[in-house]
Amino acid sequence: MTRRWYNCCMQTSGKQVGLADIFLTFAKIGITGFGGGMAIVALVERVCVREKNWIGPEEFLHGLAFGQILGPFSLNVCTFTGHHLRGVRGGITAAVGFILPSFLLVTLLSWLYFTYNKLPQLQAALKGTNPVIIGLIVVVALDMGRKQIKGFNSSLMALAAFAATVLLKLNAAWVLLAAAAWSLGLGIWQRRLK
Repeated sequence: MTRRWYNCCMQTSGKQVGLADIFLTFAKIGITGFGGGMAIVALVERVCVREKNWIGPEEFLHGLAFGQILGPFSLNVCTFTGHHLRGVRGGITAAVGFILPSFLLVTLLSWLYFTYNKLPQLQAALKGTNPVIIGLIVVVALDMGRKQIKGFNSSLMALAAFAATVLLKLNAAWVLLAAAAWSLGLGIWQRRLK
């Protein structure tokens, strides 16, 4: 049964995705993905969900939820997607592919920054990227919201999560755990009514 589950869930479109393809895809995301967290998640979602159909939108959101709980969620989403495709080896390959370009680029940029940080051109360039990053985050939030927020219950949960994180300054992990508990309780209550 375990082997059948692996064959069913770890493959896409009937053929297995190669480790080299996973590595190169996530290395490309690591090279081209700027803006941190949600900007990277937007890029992973576009490439792995929409372009390559490696993982479904629902599964991707589950990986994003797990990633929020566990720490650096952009890396966690990459690892989750790689694991979905090829198990542990796929997860490690996706993580290394994603991290390696960033590690090399940050090492180079750190050297450049500490060598030339007093130049006004460098300071202006860094300030100019902030609005772009905010725009990318808003685009991802709107796109995911249109796809996943359907009905009164999910709209109410989205508003409550927004209020809890923005107004009450609650940690995202607590908000996710509360949402999971609410959904579980609602599911149990609805089953008892039937």
